[in-house]
Amino acid sequence: MKIIDLRSDTVTRPTPGMIAAMSAAPVGDDVWGDDPTVNRLQAMTAEITGKEAALFFPSGTQSNLAGLMSHCERGDEYIVGQMAHTFRWEGGGAAVLGSIQPQPLEQEADGTIPLAKIAAAVKPFGPGLGTHFARTKLLALENTWGGRVLPQSYVLEAAALARSKGLNVHLDGARAFNAAVASETTIAEILAPFDSASLCISKGLGAPVGALLVGDRAFIERAHRYRKMLGGGMRQSGYVAAACIYALENNVERLHDDHANAATLAAGLGEIAEITVLAQATNVVFLNILEAHAKPLEDFVKARGMLMQGVYAARLVTHLDVSREDVNHFVAAVKDYFAGAAK
Repeated sequence: MKIIDLRSDTVTRPTPGMIAAMSAAPVGDDVWGDDPTVNRLQAMTAEITGKEAALFFPSGTQSNLAGLMSHCERGDEYIVGQMAHTFRWEGGGAAVLGSIQPQPLEQEADGTIPLAKIAAAVKPFGPGLGTHFARTKLLALENTWGGRVLPQSYVLEAAALARSKGLNVHLDGARAFNAAVASETTIAEILAPFDSASLCISKGLGAPVGALLVGDRAFIERAHRYRKMLGGGMRQSGYVAAACIYALENNVERLHDDHANAATLAAGLGEIAEITVLAQATNVVFLNILEAHAKPLEDFVKARGMLMQGVYAARLVTHLDVSREDVNHFVAAVKDYFAGAAK
């Protein structure tokens, strides 16, 4: 029985075409820099993102951390959203491993950080009063955020403000390709305002593992050293790099399908009185389920071959392993549950 897994877009399995590409990949030793498939992936990613260079990482968390460490020295700080992934969901790596102080700021509902808050958070640095503070070096944004695409006008203003204060700007672009597809623009345009960006290929694009950090050559050279320090130097990693190449060549434009399926999912669940759809954007649906039903509903759909987060503010995510038929089947199962619960 096929499992319909809506917990995340990280749960995808390689397709036969992707597996064939992985099996046929020429490989070397990437720590030596001579894995041809990794080198091809890095050159390809730099070209499509409009950046000078790219570096392949095992995970987006490690890619983000190496990026932060490449921008900041020990005792520096970065400004970041209170609910941003690099601050809240990455194990405190910037502080623990990079000795970088986060300065979290409350975000608006769309994921933006108010410009006035960013300006007020930048610390003075230098003789006198400035010696009391961590040196503010970086602004980190996230796109998409909760599935929402950051308004490009905001990104441009935030980047301009950061640079006026002497800061660099980093993007956690775990789902930046979703942002590009939803905006009917290119990934290069989405990344243009940023000095660096981390891109996950193992989410909606369907690779089994892998992320890329992009930026100028000097930045990527620093990140290369930190990748080694963080344990990210891999040997015959061309096999997984080949999956990322396949994903970039075949799975970007089809993100439109995931977005449309998420809209269908939200519309169907919105017909159920006991569920409140809080938001739907790109491939992510947030909904509120009454506490009494959260775990029983999760168990009910699991018994029918469907996986979801049954927490009180549930998040459902569509991806390449979820079809329109699967979405309709899931909605029907949820309706069946509540029909039975009402008896």
